[in-house]
Amino acid sequence: MLDSKALQSIPLVPANTADPAPNYPWPKPWRSAMFLSFDVDAESAWTSKDAMHAQRLITMSYGGYEARVGTPKLLELLDQLDLKATFFVTGWSVDAHPAMAESIRKAGHEIGHHGYHHLLPDPGDPWIEEELERGFEALKRRLGVKPIGYRAPYGEFTEELRRALVRHGIVYTSSFRDDVRPYRHRLADGKPGTIELPVTASYDDWMHGLSARFSPRSIFPKEHVLSIWKDELDEVRDWGAMVTTVLHPQCSGRPMRLRLLREFLTYAKSCPDLWITTGEAIAANFQKHEAASQSR
Repeated sequence: MLDSKALQSIPLVPANTADPAPNYPWPKPWRSAMFLSFDVDAESAWTSKDAMHAQRLITMSYGGYEARVGTPKLLELLDQLDLKATFFVTGWSVDAHPAMAESIRKAGHEIGHHGYHHLLPDPGDPWIEEELERGFEALKRRLGVKPIGYRAPYGEFTEELRRALVRHGIVYTSSFRDDVRPYRHRLADGKPGTIELPVTASYDDWMHGLSARFSPRSIFPKEHVLSIWKDELDEVRDWGAMVTTVLHPQCSGRPMRLRLLREFLTYAKSCPDLWITTGEAIAANFQKHEAASQSR
């Protein structure tokens, strides 16, 4: 049964009180954008669900594929297509697979923060600060990187996390699903938060192409997914807006999914109006236009 007291406690305000996304122009000659991004979870995708999975070696092997095959293959593909992307990497993955993490950095891609253990942020969780600090520390110690971008594990957020990211100097986040253009978060106290680069839900490859014993779902054929991705991209281009990918090496680094991604990115590159770039570049474009609008 529904808890009537809990229902009465729901505030009669939008969950996100940020202003609508401003219609800032993209750099010339582009009229639309793609934030090309990957989430590197490795085995932490599974241990974050149940720490005992660490002893279930076949379950862990799904995540281990990232370092052994998936990430190298994706880096090879991006090099072939002359594309730069943002890789949101958990601190655990950096510590467990330092050579994989270093290969991403050496290839010239942006490294973003993705927590340490890939834990789901819930309201009141006492470990939010620790997860952030451990993630920053791992990226600094192993890669010499202080990330400016953050993607929440499991794509979930709380107000405590939103405030903590500002305190830690994060410039942009990419987790919300409520817009098709970048916007500026507003904290509960009315102060400005991070820039949000909203995720495009249909571009989460986990939803279309990964089936494991603990996440059973059908694997959709290439033709179905490619149709979804092309159609959404074409409509977004007509809007002059942005798509954001959430691709995972343990999914899109598999042979069937890599072929799909190669075909899609080749198509995206053929679109003369589409800016395919990193979160850092898109956030910088937002900051430039935001500063100009505030100085008027």
